[in-house]
Amino acid sequence: MTTLILASTSPYRQALLEKLELPFICIAPEVDETPQVNESAEALVLRLATSKAKAVAKNNPDSLIIGSDQVCVLNQQITGKPLSRENAIAQLTQASGQSVTFYTGLCLYNSHSRKAEAICEPFTVFFRHLSQVEIEAYIDKEQPWYCAGSFKSEGLGITLFERLEGRDPNSLIGLPLIALNHMLIKNGMNPLSGS
Repeated sequence: MTTLILASTSPYRQALLEKLELPFICIAPEVDETPQVNESAEALVLRLATSKAKAVAKNNPDSLIIGSDQVCVLNQQITGKPLSRENAIAQLTQASGQSVTFYTGLCLYNSHSRKAEAICEPFTVFFRHLSQVEIEAYIDKEQPWYCAGSFKSEGLGITLFERLEGRDPNSLIGLPLIALNHMLIKNGMNPLSGS
């Protein structure tokens, strides 16, 4: 039996993968996530998603391994996780009235065949104009220190937006389930047929 592995310890990705109702385990990948010189956001997330899956594959034969990585881009600059209240306020202040694109890299690596399929799924968030009072109230209520872009769209963060644009809203949280489902089916694991 093929083991499904999520190469991540992110509780957000775990919760998303649980939606497919397939048994899986989580293993933390040991990967250097430092961007390379002049590496685009798309190239970065594809490289890291693939590297994470392959890192876990070394000790897990006969497995399907899911690697994923995400960055947030505002004004052509990659924005990381804020990690503090001050940084979160600065990020949301900069995003107010702007569009922010999230690039989520997804890789499904078959450790038996040693074949990988990887995609980059974009998703754009259009922020409404936010007052400083709204920004600080949001930050204090949800404390999104470990969320790229300084918000949780699955929570109160939805109040920050004018609109969302993309194929799969799950990609905004960190795991494009529509694309992943297609990849899993190609590899003989269908959430709807029990195989």
